[in-house]
Amino acid sequence: RRPRNDTVYIVDGTLVPTRDRSVAASSKNYRYSTNVQVVIDANSRLVVAIGLPLPGSRNDCRAFTESGVDRACRGAPTIADGGYQGTGLLIPHRRRRGQTHLSPQQEAENTVHRRARARVEHALSRLKNWKILRDCRLKGNGVHQAMLGIARLHNLALAR
Repeated sequence: RRPRNDTVYIVDGTLVPTRDRSVAASSKNYRYSTNVQVVIDANSRLVVAIGLPLPGSRNDCRAFTESGVDRACRGAPTIADGGYQGTGLLIPHRRRRGQTHLSPQQEAENTVHRRARARVEHALSRLKNWKILRDCRLKGNGVHQAMLGIARLHNLALAR
């Protein structure tokens, strides 16, 4: 489905601790986890897309394309954090080599970017309130199905 002209998406990845080692890998938290990419609408805060779970050792840039959420973001500006360099998404400004400070305009743009990105962090924290996403014991495709179900419940709660 094509997004409306005024739609802005926000994407971020989260680690879901998983006991099934066939779909998980040891990650930065020294647990077996899966990396799940989540896309939300910046205005309504509804979950738009959930990517296929990938091993937790996969970085966000690579997980974005391999999980399939890049297709959901086509046609709409998408905000992301610095871990998505090279994907064509809107990421914050960084200092160049030898540069001591960002310009005041870049600092202001980063502030707006940070405030907008907080929305996806809040959505992820609400999704992870469900115990199944804090220690998932489901096998195979169960992590993905659990994320889809919880995302639907999240959207229903916001819509009421």
